Amino acid sequence: MLRRWLALALARLPSQCAVCRSWQAAPLCAACVARFARPQPRCDTCALPLAGGATRCGACLHRPPPLDACHCAVDYAYPWTQCIGEFKFRQMPGWAEALAGLLRAAPGVADALARADLVLPMPLSAGRLRQRGYNQALELARRLAPNKTDARLLLRVRETAPQMALDAAARRRNVRGAFALDPPRAGQVRGRRIVLVDDVMTSGASLHAAAGVLRSGGAAEVCAVVLARTPPPG
Repeated sequence: MLRRWLALALARLPSQCAVCRSWQAAPLCAACVARFARPQPRCDTCALPLAGGATRCGACLHRPPPLDACHCAVDYAYPWTQCIGEFKFRQMPGWAEALAGLLRAAPGVADALARADLVLPMPLSAGRLRQRGYNQALELARRLAPNKTDARLLLRVRETAPQMALDAAARRRNVRGAFALDPPRAGQVRGRRIVLVDDVMTSGASLHAAAGVLRSGGAAEVCAVVLARTPPPG
């Protein structure tokens, strides 16, 4: 009871916006969100920025991904790289509420969550979870759809090398066979509409590998919502 009271009291303390340093009640002020999180046209299935009124990029038209849709809030660029880095790598799970709010407001996300039967966070390996102390995707998912989130249905079944230093082809090889459904409950995805949640999408290799597992399990629809999308080079 005391711990809960302290958490509520701390939440009411004034803080500074992490971007402009103005004093207000949340980690991100409305002015910075409006400035740095403007919605922009994106590919329906990979969330890369698009121009000219198209709804799918050439790569997705040529080789459709295993996702029915992919929605994201922002590019993985200033100031979001720092905010997400603090959330993900510096033991600051308190960022989850503000970042989930940013994601929930992105075009297509609220509708995807409303349609979903299940919301599954991208799982971490046991070693990575011990290192970080929490799964950042699960923290987002719990705030986006607490009644639909299932953290134990989709599993990461083997350790993989960090994706950051790998090219796109190596990323795909790296996560091949890395995900599986919990065997006693695998039938729960059949015929279901599923939303995968992750913090950052770069090549899409991890999300596509997880989506492939869900497709093989009989999922009727698999979409992804991601906080940030790494923009294409150049």
